[in-house]
Amino acid sequence: MSSAPSLSKKLAAEVFGTFVFVVVGAGSAIGTASLLNPDAGAQLLIAALANGLGLAMAVSATMGISGGVLNPAVTLGLWVGKKLPSRDVVPYIVAELVGATAAGFALVVSFPSALGSHVQWGAPTLNGILSVWQGISIEALLTFVLVIAVYGTAVDSRAPRIGGLGIGLAVLAEVLVAGNLTGAAMNPARAFGPMVAGGFYPGYWYIYAVGPILGALIAGLAYRFAIENGPMSRVGDK
Repeated sequence: MSSAPSLSKKLAAEVFGTFVFVVVGAGSAIGTASLLNPDAGAQLLIAALANGLGLAMAVSATMGISGGVLNPAVTLGLWVGKKLPSRDVVPYIVAELVGATAAGFALVVSFPSALGSHVQWGAPTLNGILSVWQGISIEALLTFVLVIAVYGTAVDSRAPRIGGLGIGLAVLAEVLVAGNLTGAAMNPARAFGPMVAGGFYPGYWYIYAVGPILGALIAGLAYRFAIENGPMSRVGDK
């Protein structure tokens, strides 16, 4: 019988998985800048597919070691739902930020600077028609849905065993919904890694921390008390 992975192995998996996800997700934004005739709809679809499928791949690859969390907001959402021990929270968040930042620097080194100057190295940006509070609300709502998908497709003991596919599909759908509004980051590491590497610090940067964390905490509590241990948990027993 194999023993449970050590914390160091879990953290290595979180660094690696977040690195892979951000390279694919942020890299898709940089890659579309090289298209000769970019179309806004096509760019949105490319971003949705890259972020959704990239996350599905990264989560599936690391799920057996670290749980495939790869997101500081999801880390906190799992913590309030009693699915992640308190001692692992800060190390997980640090590992995820390190992986995302390393991915950002890898993109800066690998891609032409002309592309980076156009898209801020894949960092999410806020549409000018939104207020900061609207941006926070959208990111919170999107992350709420994402964390519910994480619980319902990967964490709950009753969940279907489909690896990271359900989580990736949730991200794909949500990028289609709001990718043109906030960038649909739903992940502080996904937002801040490219920002740090590219030296891109918009005045509204904090929406990508406040919104996702708020949405994740509410989702974790909602799943714990309303679905897993609440009235909805007894529906199937009747």
